[in-house]
Amino acid sequence: MASPFEHFAQLRRVMIQTDNLIGPRHVLPALQQHLVSLATRRRAARGNDAVELLALETRYEELAGWFAQDIGDERTAHGHTAKALDASHITGDTDLTAYILGRKAQLAVDTGHPVDALGLAAAARRTARPGSRLEVIAVLHEAHAHAVLGEGAEAHRAYETALTLLDRAGTDGVWGSWLDTAYISTARARSLAALGDYEQAAADFDTAIAVLPPAYRRDRGVYLARAARAHAGTGNMTLAARIGGQAVGIAAETGSARIFGQLGRLDQALAPAAAEDGVAEFRASLDRIVLHPA
Repeated sequence: MASPFEHFAQLRRVMIQTDNLIGPRHVLPALQQHLVSLATRRRAARGNDAVELLALETRYEELAGWFAQDIGDERTAHGHTAKALDASHITGDTDLTAYILGRKAQLAVDTGHPVDALGLAAAARRTARPGSRLEVIAVLHEAHAHAVLGEGAEAHRAYETALTLLDRAGTDGVWGSWLDTAYISTARARSLAALGDYEQAAADFDTAIAVLPPAYRRDRGVYLARAARAHAGTGNMTLAARIGGQAVGIAAETGSARIFGQLGRLDQALAPAAAEDGVAEFRASLDRIVLHPA
């Protein structure tokens, strides 16, 4: 029989895989139930077993915060992420603390508090080991916060810093193993859109979508919605409507608030161009899932 740690670690991996396919709306309640069971096990354990279970519980709390953020439940997202940060300090795992500080920065900027995000990103970078991928993650959150604040020069400098740091960074195991230049380019595309550089943002999103693995279906929906909004910013309403229409189905499947938010802004941008090809069809398909969500 697997140990409790191995059992809950495997459950977490399965829930991450499931989230990639169908989104977190149905996964989050299951994760929260397992989190209660994990906390009960951890409180009954002693010694190294208790330490290992607490570290895993911290990762569960962080993941629950991410799931809640993706469905637009900001209060629950803040609650789980705060618990994760507290637990990371108890474990003494500074890598974990740096990662969760970065997540708090991401949550802050996505919920309309970019100034707070700058402070949290700076704290994440101070906590991260120099030369680690965690340092790169912190700089990426800093860069996007600058972009949201309209500070283009600072945002561009931060992205160049992130690329330089990535060239020197080690593998760090699970921490930022997914980081590569393509990921940074996609992150920068989002910032470019925030700064009004829709032409370059659209091109970068189109490139990211072309190479995204099929298993990342929810992320594909996010990228499609952001690309559509960028194309609308360039004035190509027909292409924006076509790409946005591809994101509508994924939004209905996953319930991702990040996709819905972008599609809502796209709908507003397309409203004056209702007579152009595909625009009416996109708006009708969005109305159907907003009024009658899957």
